[in-house]
Amino acid sequence: MGLDLARLFGGIDIDQHRRFIVAVSGGSDSLALLLLFKSFLDRKAPRTPLLAVTVDHGLRPEAAAEARAVAALCNKEGIAHRTMVWDGEKPSGGIIAAAREARYDLLALAADEFGADVVLTAHTMDDQAETVSMRLRRASGGGSGIAGMARATLFDERIWIVRPLLAERRQALRDYLADNGIAWIDDPTNDNHTYERVRVRAELATADTIEELAAQAARAGTDRSRLSRQATELIERFVTRPAPGLYHLSPQMFAAPDQAAVQTLRIMLATAGGMAYLPDLDRTTALARQIAARTLRATLSRAVIDARRSGIWIRREARGLPAEYRATDRLQWDGRWRLATTASENRLRVSLLGGVHAKEIASTFAGAPESLVAAALSLEPALFDGDRLIGLLGSRETARCGVSGEPVAAPHARFLPAFDLTVAHALRRILNRPPLPSSPWNKHIAPEA
Repeated sequence: MGLDLARLFGGIDIDQHRRFIVAVSGGSDSLALLLLFKSFLDRKAPRTPLLAVTVDHGLRPEAAAEARAVAALCNKEGIAHRTMVWDGEKPSGGIIAAAREARYDLLALAADEFGADVVLTAHTMDDQAETVSMRLRRASGGGSGIAGMARATLFDERIWIVRPLLAERRQALRDYLADNGIAWIDDPTNDNHTYERVRVRAELATADTIEELAAQAARAGTDRSRLSRQATELIERFVTRPAPGLYHLSPQMFAAPDQAAVQTLRIMLATAGGMAYLPDLDRTTALARQIAARTLRATLSRAVIDARRSGIWIRREARGLPAEYRATDRLQWDGRWRLATTASENRLRVSLLGGVHAKEIASTFAGAPESLVAAALSLEPALFDGDRLIGLLGSRETARCGVSGEPVAAPHARFLPAFDLTVAHALRRILNRPPLPSSPWNKHIAPEA
């Protein structure tokens, strides 16, 4: 079919998202993406600001020179360029995951400063196949992880990561560059077989299963989106938040718990527990069946499930909670709150509300047993001036002190794949949060598209 610009980029909403960043390492895929997207903008919206961003992780001595080579190419092509450097001490373990997190943080920072909320990355069909292959080996996500990468993912609740090349083979991109006399950089880590992805890449190159795995990912993405929509319906019908940190699920959901009810329970457990990943599918399924059969009290994913005649109540478990600390801009608190501050008073501190204060205000929240409200509130963050309570985080009292906070749905706070966009909107309504940034697509879409 070839690299048709309209097919690759025609669905991107250029009117709503007027500035764009392309992540460019200097490898074949990202260089091709940059030049193809630049050609598209030149034809459709030539005045649209475009910035190429190279992230130097500081892990290889050649990286700085590679970034300069990308900058030189961008200068030749009339494209603005910026290099973002991952400074500071690097972790001794888990370096690949840490570098990935740092990369997205730096890309988001560049986007903020450029005034963009869309970052294009050059993940290809080959990358998708490698991701799915690795997840199949780990049986990741109870099956949902087999969907691989979504065409769009919202990062940190504010920046869209868009992957327009997921249906393209890497070789087609290299052919495009070769035809246009563009040289690319081959990262030597791509030949280092100590990394799992490199080993998988070598296996797929000989097994010729890339298109098959990509097709499997597409089918799984459709299934995951469908399940997300079903969970959304259940959340909108049967889930409420009568007090900060306390969630109520109607017993009707568990009369005969199906896949959607189990998925909803997983989402609410992770949200209440402040966990980025959903709890184990088999354990949650067993728990849903127990809830249907009798009253119980159990813990899973740092959350307490209290099933009573009045319904199923979920709140944070009283272990592994954050220590008290001073307010810091864009601080994540226990995976459940995002904190921002303009305060300069050193006496101000964020800490647990505690049982005494929780009992004093529990009666002000209607619609739930007072003992459950107090238990949930006691583990919520509050602002103190020395030993004096100012108020729960997110209240008017704390805002007047220059400290604001918003509850977050932990599974979606960092990375929100478009597969789960509908359920994320439902959770934000329960948390009384504003809508998410507008979709990067002209039509949104079946999220799996």
